Amino acid sequence: MRIRRAQAVGEFDPTQPLVATGNLGRRHLTSRVIQGLAIAAAVAAVAVLVIVVTAVVGHGAKAINWDFITKGSPEGVGPDLVGTAIIVGIATAIAAPIGVLIALFLSEYAGRRSTRPVQLLLDVMNGMPSIIIAVFVYTLIVKATKTESGLAGAIALSIIMVPLIARGTQEVLNLVPRPQREAADALGVARWRSVLTIILPAAAPGIVTSTLLSVARAAGETAPLLLCSSLFKDDTFQFNPLEALPNVPVRIFQLSEEANPEGFTKAWGLSLILIAVILALGLGSRALLNRSKRKMTR
Repeated sequence: MRIRRAQAVGEFDPTQPLVATGNLGRRHLTSRVIQGLAIAAAVAAVAVLVIVVTAVVGHGAKAINWDFITKGSPEGVGPDLVGTAIIVGIATAIAAPIGVLIALFLSEYAGRRSTRPVQLLLDVMNGMPSIIIAVFVYTLIVKATKTESGLAGAIALSIIMVPLIARGTQEVLNLVPRPQREAADALGVARWRSVLTIILPAAAPGIVTSTLLSVARAAGETAPLLLCSSLFKDDTFQFNPLEALPNVPVRIFQLSEEANPEGFTKAWGLSLILIAVILALGLGSRALLNRSKRKMTR
């Protein structure tokens, strides 16, 4: 009687065979529409990238030569390239240890209650506009010292890089097989020693990948350097980070504001160099990350 009552009110009976409803065709159509929209969005994104790269190559290739890369203004942009390398290098030296330590805390030592707030803070920092970070560093350092410097720009870029390195490193550390940690604990190895000798070496390729991705992100940031290191002379090479260093993003902005066709050509050439470096870092880091994932999941 209970079975009959259940069937009478339309309840599901697991003993009965499955019967197709009239919604199967509509579901197939909806699935195909969503799949088509997803493919169209991917194609549009790739098309935009191809258009941008093609435009930059077409306008900037004619400006690239040896003198353009090695000499200072007005013939070349060598000081801008060197200054950018110094600023990004200092930013990486500041951000990489902090980001890795944060990731180690989240993956190895923190509990759930402390992990979620830190992850939320990192996500907020990752989504924060760079101009806000630029204004913060400008007020904290440049305005206080009344001097623009490459070091101030590097500190601003390091704030941008920290959440990228921390979140990427955390994901890689979570891929390290759990039996490796358990084996170290079973042998009585101290936690700090197992982290230094087992976990970090296993995750090293992924950590390098996260760092390269953050470098690619920081290399193209303009707002922090525009407020912290824009009053420079680019006719000679400068290496002192306590002074304003020439850099590629600010120089592209300055050249684009000049009413000079040669300046536009130099801006396109600098853009080509910058986008080539960013693409190389991005593709190289992705390849390294995929390789490290394959090794850790075997």
